[in-house]
Amino acid sequence: MPTPTQPERNFVRRVDLTSLQLFVAVCELGSIGRAAEREFIAASAISKRLSDLEATLHTPLLYRHTRGVDLTPAGETLLHHARSVLYSLEKMQGELSEYADGVRGHVRVHANISAIVQYLPEDLGSFASAHEAIKIDLEEHLSSEVLRAVQEGAADLGICHAAPGSHELQSLPYRQDRLVLVVPVGHVLARAPQVAFVETLEHDHVGLHTNSSIYVAMHQAALEAGRSIKLRIHVTGLDAMCRMIDNGLGVGIMPARAFELMRGGIGHRLVGVALADAWAERQIRLVARDFSTLPVAARTLVEHLHAGAQARPALAAI
Repeated sequence: MPTPTQPERNFVRRVDLTSLQLFVAVCELGSIGRAAEREFIAASAISKRLSDLEATLHTPLLYRHTRGVDLTPAGETLLHHARSVLYSLEKMQGELSEYADGVRGHVRVHANISAIVQYLPEDLGSFASAHEAIKIDLEEHLSSEVLRAVQEGAADLGICHAAPGSHELQSLPYRQDRLVLVVPVGHVLARAPQVAFVETLEHDHVGLHTNSSIYVAMHQAALEAGRSIKLRIHVTGLDAMCRMIDNGLGVGIMPARAFELMRGGIGHRLVGVALADAWAERQIRLVARDFSTLPVAARTLVEHLHAGAQARPALAAI
């Protein structure tokens, strides 16, 4: 990794956080005077810091006029980066302050809806009971977004459906799930022991987000069959899908275990029919940029989640 040059080191030393904070305040309020009032500092002091900042960067950042200020193109770029730096510092402060309260680990996890609905409540619950000093931040995202977050460092660990060769990430097996066709009990397909996806294309579908792993697999299967999906409505959650199907808006495809967990309430009026297609059997994987370099808390969580998959053969790395 190249070492910083002398000008780069001088730049880092001369751009202080207070100046960045005041610059952002001026940009947000559109006026040095209003920023001075909010930040409890003299307007002349802010103006001096902004002038020093412009001198350090060798470019004007603001257009000054009688009504306030506007950003130059360079100012817009600095505002974007300044907000990012200040946000990261606030987040760092928040995470580090938790150690004073006894939290000795912090793991950022992004997972898709299938993992969150079917398996993570129990698995994370048992982990939290055994490791009370480790805090887990869990966010739900589409599988493609989970992979991107791990790749960009926004998440320590991802849990999602990931096709082999889709990304240069390391992966470990976590769980398997099976997709089923959900239909009302009186539907023509309700009594079938299993059904091929192509048979469902005669009917209206209630679908998930077009970028979800389930919809992508459905779309690909329809293309291969030379058919199209009669998509009547998009929903963002599996519970919403069940309600739409229950009210006669179509059929839907979702993970079998998720459907079983939702069978309370309207579930007795719906039936899950196994899909005969090979793509209906899916693997949920743990993904990271490098498992060996994860913090101890994150590696501990990976070991806990991966333990249930040890008896199954490992699948190809992403």
